[in-house]
Amino acid sequence: MNAPYLLMMLAAVALGGCAGFSDDHGFDPVAGAARTRLSKDLQWPRTTADRTSVAARVSDLLAHPLSADDAVQIALLNNRALRASFEELGISEADLVQSGRLANPRFELRHAGAAGLYDIEETLSFNVLSLLTLSYAHDIEKRRFAETQSAVILSVMQLAQETREAFYAAVAAHESVDYSRRVDAAAEAGAELARRMVAAGNWNLLDQSREQIFHADAVRSLRLAELRDNAAREKLSRLMGLPNPLAGAQPSFQLAEALPDLPQNIEDLPDIEAAILQNRIDLRLMREQLDELARRLKLATSTRFLNVLDVGPTRVRQGTRQAPYETGYALSLEVPLFDSGAARVRKSEAIYAQSVERFAQAAIDARSQIRQAYDNYRASFDLARQERDEAVPLRKALAEQNLLRYNASLVSIFELLADAREQVASVDGYIQSVRDFWIAKSELDSALVGNSAP
Repeated sequence: MNAPYLLMMLAAVALGGCAGFSDDHGFDPVAGAARTRLSKDLQWPRTTADRTSVAARVSDLLAHPLSADDAVQIALLNNRALRASFEELGISEADLVQSGRLANPRFELRHAGAAGLYDIEETLSFNVLSLLTLSYAHDIEKRRFAETQSAVILSVMQLAQETREAFYAAVAAHESVDYSRRVDAAAEAGAELARRMVAAGNWNLLDQSREQIFHADAVRSLRLAELRDNAAREKLSRLMGLPNPLAGAQPSFQLAEALPDLPQNIEDLPDIEAAILQNRIDLRLMREQLDELARRLKLATSTRFLNVLDVGPTRVRQGTRQAPYETGYALSLEVPLFDSGAARVRKSEAIYAQSVERFAQAAIDARSQIRQAYDNYRASFDLARQERDEAVPLRKALAEQNLLRYNASLVSIFELLADAREQVASVDGYIQSVRDFWIAKSELDSALVGNSAP
């Protein structure tokens, strides 16, 4: 074999063995993003020991009533769909390693013979085009691997947001059940008292029917509150990756007794442009995809006329078995007679231009999303604060005054019970307002980092 072919084979061997798998499979940057952006630990359990460690950590967190941070941490450790997204890193890294290795050489043998005469042709060929475009293809896969890491980070952020909001909804729903039971108890007492007064001849059936309707509405509201409580708890359980308890068994987790209090003040509108340029993971992912498409467009343009090129040494024997081999080389290429590659290039150009327009619109949408999320955050804070500082105290003061009037025989017991129901309903309304505020805060935080896959 002559020197050029030997050098080509050595180059192929050297380039083919240059790419290898990393120890973390690209997971460390994902875990680092979770620590930086969420202050949460992220693990990818791939061994029995890893899974045992994660299970022990989850059990420790479940041993006491959960906070929102606890729920998010459990979800990040235990959610199986998130673990499945981690496997995308392994898939993408395998593609990256494969892109750094040349295709195997191809050996062709043609053998024919008759009457002691033979025609033997042996050819060992290499895909030279793949060698020439190896760096381009490898760079493209590097960018795709970085895109996969960004996409997994985005999945982590989305799960954290969904879990946090599900936690707030579950705690609020559980509190609502408590207050709905109080309203039901007051309505039941009023209905029973009305029945007795009618039986004693002290009341008419119209007033009794009114109290019975109040009671029926209270029973319905309680049942709906219990359904919302169960649904919210089930959603939170799913996000945390916890199995459903058997009928009659103890719940798999305990919630905090109440939602966090409102903060003293709310945050100012963040720097939207800084968030767009630095923090939005979805936009960063789209930029990485644009870079990849630009590389692909360059590769498509470079290989427009030449799409197949194989070359390698060959030897031929014609005659008897004792006849010497004739040595030479074989070249195989695609002749661009009917397809000049213009369609492939045009398609790549259109895909790239399409992605540029989508990225520009996504940046506009992101700015609008942040502004809208902040408006919702501020408005929900104002509403919850008004409920806390005005509506609830006024209802409480009114109830105290009516109690004094009842003691002075100025109002009836039914008016007092009706007022108690309204006071409880006012407190429940405040709970929903606080829930809406914390959910709005979560949505604002998510809008600043990007919460939708491009």
